[in-house]
Amino acid sequence: MNRNRKLGLAALPALALALAACGSPRTLPPVAPDATSDAAGYIIGPGDILNVFVYRSPDLSQSDLPVRPDGRISLPLIPDMPAAGRLPTDLARDIEQHLRRYVIEPNVTVMVRSFVGPASQQIRVIGEAAQPLGMPYRDGMTVLDVMIGARGLTRYAAGNSAEIIRRNGAQREAIPVRLTDLLRGGDVSQDIAMRPGDTLIIPQGWF
Repeated sequence: MNRNRKLGLAALPALALALAACGSPRTLPPVAPDATSDAAGYIIGPGDILNVFVYRSPDLSQSDLPVRPDGRISLPLIPDMPAAGRLPTDLARDIEQHLRRYVIEPNVTVMVRSFVGPASQQIRVIGEAAQPLGMPYRDGMTVLDVMIGARGLTRYAAGNSAEIIRRNGAQREAIPVRLTDLLRGGDVSQDIAMRPGDTLIIPQGWF
């Protein structure tokens, strides 16, 4: 065996390791932990639609009440109430506390009619998706569900270079996903399970 062939064979293990690393999750710099991510129950977020029912007080009840981008809601007699980042039951008790100045023993129920949730419970798609968006996480959601919601890739997308940025506490990792192979080639091995707080980044290709 000649010397050049020996050198080529010796380089194969290193090349294999390099190729494997390209398709493996990589660790990113840590970020500050999200205080809402471990909260029990559904946490209200900006963009949610609430129904607030005040027992025996229809004038104080509100249907289809949006949570403003600043995380607050406006109610009769309570023009500025923080709602985002709270459980519906906690918000109901706070509303009762404010209404006690005007109503005897108020009884309030808060129901979330349309869910968006805080960032820690959303899936976000940015970059070369036909419709970049944020959507509430659903149990069992996968990359394919997310791409159906985002209406697929643009013509400029480098789909096979996409990454899912995932938070694990204070740590983040980038998980490669080959979107073109999934959407156009039917490679179901790329239909990765999503988790609350994931961000799918789709870069632009070079032409």
